[in-house]
Amino acid sequence: MTDPVFFVPSRHYTAGEVATLTGSTLANPAYSDTVIKTIASALEGGDHALVFVDGKRNEALMANLHAAAVLCPVELADKAPTGVAVLVNPRAQQAFAHIGRLMFPAAATPVPSTSERSVSPQAHVDPTAAIEPGAIVEAGAVVGPGVAIGSGTVIAPNAVIGASCRIGRNSYIGPNVAVQYALIGDRVIIHGGARIGQDGFGFVPGAKGPERMPQIGRVVIQDDVEVGSNTTVDRGAMADTIIGEGTKIDNLVQIAHNVRIGRGCVIAGQCGISGSVTLGDFVMLGGRVGIADHISVGDRVQVAASSGLMYDIPAGERWAGMPAQPMRDFFRELSAIRAFTKSSKGEKNG
Repeated sequence: MTDPVFFVPSRHYTAGEVATLTGSTLANPAYSDTVIKTIASALEGGDHALVFVDGKRNEALMANLHAAAVLCPVELADKAPTGVAVLVNPRAQQAFAHIGRLMFPAAATPVPSTSERSVSPQAHVDPTAAIEPGAIVEAGAVVGPGVAIGSGTVIAPNAVIGASCRIGRNSYIGPNVAVQYALIGDRVIIHGGARIGQDGFGFVPGAKGPERMPQIGRVVIQDDVEVGSNTTVDRGAMADTIIGEGTKIDNLVQIAHNVRIGRGCVIAGQCGISGSVTLGDFVMLGGRVGIADHISVGDRVQVAASSGLMYDIPAGERWAGMPAQPMRDFFRELSAIRAFTKSSKGEKNG
C-alpha cells in the first residue's frame, strides 16, 4: 500500500518569487533562481524546502539548516550555511505563513469531502431554501426550510442547517456540524462536529426542580470567523450571542448564551465562557481559561492558560492564576510562596 500524500503544492516557487510575494529581501541575489517545492520546520527541512527561523532565541537552528531557503530577521541572515537562500524579513513567521497559504491552499481552507460541485442528489434540501449558484451541498447534508446559502459556501456531509438560518459566501460548514437559529457571515469556517445555536443553559427554580427558561435569541457569527471542531456556541436567551469579525476559536470551547466576543480575538482549546460575558477586541485567552458569568474583559487583554476569571479586566492588561489577577501580582505571589517553601524546608532540615 502506497503512502498517501494529502497536500500537494499548487506550484513550485523560486526564492526570488517568494521574496517578491512576501516583501522580503534576498540577501544574496545569486540565489534568486533557487527552486522551492515545499515548506517545512527548521528542524526537519529538506532539499527543496522553505523554512523560517524567528528570533534570537532560535539562532542555534541556523547553523545546521538543511533547506533550499530560509526566512529570518536581519540579525540572523549571516548565520545560514552556504548554499541556502536567505530571505530577510522582520516578520519571518508571518511571511512563511503567507507563502504557505499560496503553496498549499487546500491546507489553509477546507475543501469538499466529495466530488460534488453543486447540490448532491443525496442531500435533503427543503424546496423553500435559497442556495446561490456556486454553493456546494454534499451528500447527507440537511438544509431546512427558508435557509439561505451564499455562493462558494460548502456544506459538508451530514451537516444540518436549521430553518431560516443564513450563511454567507465562501464559508465552510464541516461534517456533522449542526447550525440553528444562526446568522453566519462570509468566509466563515466551522469545523466538524461543532454545534451552533442550541439552547443556552438557562433554568429557574421550580417546585419540582429546575425549570427551563425559553432561549429566544440567535447566534450571529460575523465575517472571517473560524470555529474549531466540537466547539459549542449557545444562542442568546433574549439578546443574541455574537462572535466578532476575524475571531479564531479553537476546538472544544464552550461559549454560553448572550456572550459577546469582539473582533480579532483568539480563544484556545477547552476555554469555557459563561453566560453574558463580554470580550473586547483582540482579546487572547490561553487554553482552559474559565470565565464566570457577566464578566467584562477589555480590548487587547491577555489571559494565561488555566486561569479562572472572576472579576472584570480593564483594557490592555495581562492576567493569570486561579482566581486570575494581574500578571505582575501573580508572579509576585508565586515568588513569595516559593520563598516561604524554601524557608520552611530550611528550618525543618535545621
